[in-house]
Amino acid sequence: MRRYAIIVAGGNGSRMKSETPKQFLPLCGKPVLLHTLEAFESAGDIGIILVLPATQIRAWYDIVSEKGPAVSYQVVEGGATRFHSVKNGLGAIPEKEALVAVHDGVRPLVTPALISRSYEAASRLGAAVTAVPLKDSIRQLTTGDTSAPADREQFRLVQTPQAFRVSWMKSAFERPYKPSYTDCASVVEDAGYPVHLIEGDYGNIKITTPEDLVVADALIRAGKNY
Repeated sequence: MRRYAIIVAGGNGSRMKSETPKQFLPLCGKPVLLHTLEAFESAGDIGIILVLPATQIRAWYDIVSEKGPAVSYQVVEGGATRFHSVKNGLGAIPEKEALVAVHDGVRPLVTPALISRSYEAASRLGAAVTAVPLKDSIRQLTTGDTSAPADREQFRLVQTPQAFRVSWMKSAFERPYKPSYTDCASVVEDAGYPVHLIEGDYGNIKITTPEDLVVADALIRAGKNY
């Protein structure tokens, strides 16, 4: 089946303490977002759809005109929430019987191997979500300032890519938006489709704070095949 990727890049620089949107910040000589796009380009024949806020599209074109990336993709205007942005991206996919992976634009260290594994799992299972076990102990908040220990083996840290059959996604995203939709998996699951977790990658970090940029820079310079 034809493979598509919806790259969602709608963040700002608030937690990064920067006036520049975090997806545009430099990482080893090029924007964070460009690393992400190049990873999907390297993963084979994938129709890449980049979803950006309307206010950031012009700035992105200015950035890539200077960098001259050899990446082919379509730009789609984002919506008021991540749900609406993904829905806009789905509207750019003509086929119903295809596979689509949704990925955070600020996860630039995703590997082509992980991308390919996500599509392969989605082709078999219908919905494949990358996740990793927790490393630290966790506690659950109870009342006031009290908490209780929780079994970390019962939890997973969810990542992207999250890959699905396009038919499932288009059906699920016809439903009205709910604040409880934190990612695509929650939307698809709420529509009645089974969601399966697959092994993610601890190196597939999300750039959210200044410390994340330092870690990503170190991993790239260490030559971890990102």
